[in-house]
Amino acid sequence: MLVHRRWESLDQADLGWLRAKYHFQVNAAGNPAHQALGVLIVWNDDEIAVGSGFPTHGHRDVEIVTYVRQGVLGHRDTLGSEGTIHAGDIQVMSAGKGVRHAEFNLGKVPLRLYQIWLLPRETGGEPRWHTKPFPRSDRSGRFVVLASGFADDREALPIRADARLLGATLKAGESIWQPVDPSRRAYLVVASGRIEINGEPMGPLDGVAITQVSRAEVSALEDSELVMVETG
Repeated sequence: MLVHRRWESLDQADLGWLRAKYHFQVNAAGNPAHQALGVLIVWNDDEIAVGSGFPTHGHRDVEIVTYVRQGVLGHRDTLGSEGTIHAGDIQVMSAGKGVRHAEFNLGKVPLRLYQIWLLPRETGGEPRWHTKPFPRSDRSGRFVVLASGFADDREALPIRADARLLGATLKAGESIWQPVDPSRRAYLVVASGRIEINGEPMGPLDGVAITQVSRAEVSALEDSELVMVETG
């Protein structure tokens, strides 16, 4: 079953320095149809103005995956970690028993990113942070695992959740078949371009919840970039 969450149906916020769209309901006033999908509880599409960012704040017992779509993200936390993450690259942070961090736009253009939150398998534990470059060319015509809670995904960044994050790029006219365990769920977002999934059209920035499906056929109507989370 495919349940689309069209761009125009998403809740939103505009703080001036931050413009956000929410694929999942963030409070009781939000779209009640956009409930969490297993351990996937947040998928925010954020645009952060030049010279701005999130001041130091805290998290605990959540796995946070950041997918940078445009610009340069700066990160600093109470673990002593500092990083610069460029478009196409990934950052993961296991908040564990508690960590404080700040994130900010280091570039000269608006910073666009996905902030994805997952519930961990276990609460507590030592917080940790990792980042890694993932050239978009490596995922041309196929899904590549970028972050994962499964030991078999050895090239992916590690998270402590029953989930994995995948990315793919397709040229116009290309199609791929992606197997999906019918007992699991997935959420796919069109980061750019237009596609059809199992024959149903999706526009730029749309999302779709995928359940009880054994495989997804994705066809690119124009050059497209895709991001997907698979979860139990």
